[in-house]
Amino acid sequence: MADNAVAEVDGDAIEKTTFDHWMTVAARSSGSATAAAPKPPDFTECVAQKRKAQAKPAKGQPKLTDKQLTAQCRTEYNGLRDQVMALLISFAWIQGEAEKQGIKITDADVRKTFATQKKQSFPKEADYQKFLKDSGQTEADILMRVRLQELSTKIRDKVTKGKDKVTDAQIKAYYDKNKAQFSQPERRDLRIVLTDSRAKAQQARDALASGQSWKTVAKEFSTDDATKSQGGKLPGVVKGQQEKALDDAVFSAKKGELNGPIKTQFGYYDFEVTDITEATQQSLKDATTTIRQLVAAQNQQKALDTFVKSFRADWREKTECGEDFKISDCKNGPKPTPTPTPAPTTPGQ
Repeated sequence: MADNAVAEVDGDAIEKTTFDHWMTVAARSSGSATAAAPKPPDFTECVAQKRKAQAKPAKGQPKLTDKQLTAQCRTEYNGLRDQVMALLISFAWIQGEAEKQGIKITDADVRKTFATQKKQSFPKEADYQKFLKDSGQTEADILMRVRLQELSTKIRDKVTKGKDKVTDAQIKAYYDKNKAQFSQPERRDLRIVLTDSRAKAQQARDALASGQSWKTVAKEFSTDDATKSQGGKLPGVVKGQQEKALDDAVFSAKKGELNGPIKTQFGYYDFEVTDITEATQQSLKDATTTIRQLVAAQNQQKALDTFVKSFRADWREKTECGEDFKISDCKNGPKPTPTPTPAPTTPGQ
């Protein structure tokens, strides 16, 4: 590997000057236009800046030592380094994969997409120029990002092309396996009164039985704040939502029948079922359009996941990094985690 390189991808070098440039961009992404990346190995400037910015410690507390500040700077540097290496390696992987698959994008297309994005983000030219200055990026950097995103999109489209075809057999199999997704359970509208004792629940029931309105009785007796001001109304109850004793009573009760007191862990209930909406099951015919879309999306995602796994393995094997720049994307770096998070410009991400 060349002395001025931090890594090589399929024989092409990622130069140290490129790495340094993007380290500045990464450091400034924190929001400060004057932020600089810590410089190893001594982190002298970083330590001095932290020392200057350090707040006066609380009474009795010592100031941070140079060793502690150096450790902070090293941690910040390592985070930025890994972020930048992942970005630059992903740049190289995308370009390499696009070339391998014969996928191209013209400079004119890149410029057209760039112009659209620029107009949306920066209606005023002065704002765009300020962004470049503050972020440390050049227009060439922005154009590179646009090109790589467009290439990534084209790769993804090629990988998923034709994978949205779904057979009638696949649709039926999905429907049979997931019938619950296409059904609505029975729902019951209730009026309830919740009290903290059986005696009060009986008084409330007697009042209702004598002809007093639910609104009056709920206001006088109910301890359930959510329903007492609504005349005890509790609409759209589905089996399994309520405490078991109340649930069993509600779904065995007849419409219009006064029930209670029912003892539960929350207190004693009186209730009446005021309306019943029967359970429904959407037919296979009616569900076909929805299922076709779902299965097509699943097929495309499966194809994409398979490709990304192979893509990362293949290009990692072609990537060698310098001793001080190793990340999990390097074949000589640490092993990838079991569920690696792809870099932002990885196809399909």
